[in-house]
Amino acid sequence: MKHLLLAIIICGFATTSLYGQSREAPVAPPLKEDANASAAQKYFSDVVLVNQHGQQFRFYSDLLKGKVVVISSFMATCTSACPPKNRNLEKLQEAAGDRLGKDVFILSISVDPVTDTPERLKEYAQTYHAKPGWHFLTGRKENVDWALYKIGQYVPDKANHGNILIIGNESTGLWKKAFGLAKAEDLTNAFASVLNDKAPAKN
Repeated sequence: MKHLLLAIIICGFATTSLYGQSREAPVAPPLKEDANASAAQKYFSDVVLVNQHGQQFRFYSDLLKGKVVVISSFMATCTSACPPKNRNLEKLQEAAGDRLGKDVFILSISVDPVTDTPERLKEYAQTYHAKPGWHFLTGRKENVDWALYKIGQYVPDKANHGNILIIGNESTGLWKKAFGLAKAEDLTNAFASVLNDKAPAKN
């Protein structure tokens, strides 16, 4: 069942935007092939991203595999939708409790990695009282664009970045999309349903 769900997710991410329309693809960065990689790793890829503390992470292996994640795209210079969306993420951070930074992570990926350096994002993260486990991610533009593309969040024009959150439990294969500007209570309920999802018992 997990593999079926994963196939559906990958198909959905790969062929449509969050609004159901075909997406323009960025230029793929050079990627090393791993013959032993899982289908999920091959799809999402292990492009390297950098968080607000300058730490490097492989996209799938370090940030997604075996984890519950909330993924959001943003840019630090956005003064309209991003602040209220990040305040909602701040509430999800509290809902995660002591699981944040262990098996639960919030991944805020900048659509403007050239401007949003780790130093800039470290200061930005403090505005929302980000705790360990909430990564504000940037890096080489081609890597960031590719990661965003793989989750359906890439936009050629950074000003057109979306306000959809992707909430996923990679271990069970349950993934949901939610409007990032929705009521905090609704987002918390959606998050809880993914957070508490259990893998089916093995026969």
